[in-house]
Amino acid sequence: MRKIYFAGSIRGGREDVGLYLGVIKHLQNYGQVLTEHIADSGLTSAGETELSDNEIYKRDMSWLNESHVVVAEVTRPSLGVGYEIGRIAERNLRSTGLEKKPILCLYRSQVDRRLSAMISGSEGLVVKEYENLDGAIKAIDGFFRHI
Repeated sequence: MRKIYFAGSIRGGREDVGLYLGVIKHLQNYGQVLTEHIADSGLTSAGETELSDNEIYKRDMSWLNESHVVVAEVTRPSLGVGYEIGRIAERNLRSTGLEKKPILCLYRSQVDRRLSAMISGSEGLVVKEYENLDGAIKAIDGFFRHI
């Protein structure tokens, strides 16, 4: 079964948690989502308090390494999400063939904020703009048709 790593903001803000839930539910049509907790409405911007930062880092890096594909919602700036994307993008540059993990970045355009050039300018990422959950679902479906 395909393993999917979904990345979304936690400590960078939880305003999109409802959207994350819809995205994760749809991603489950394509495989096992390792990071379902991203859509937990009880999870605040304080993050997971039952684990140390080091435990979270080790767990998430393990999930990232075992995943087959990465989908990230990048509208809300998040250092963690950027770090995760960067780690896999760098690994993809050094890998060949089946070792590469496809990366989809979903972004809702905003009047007052542009997507970081480090995401939009990276040739190793598929970046798709969308307006609402239906648009995100269409972008996800198109992405999975081509991987």
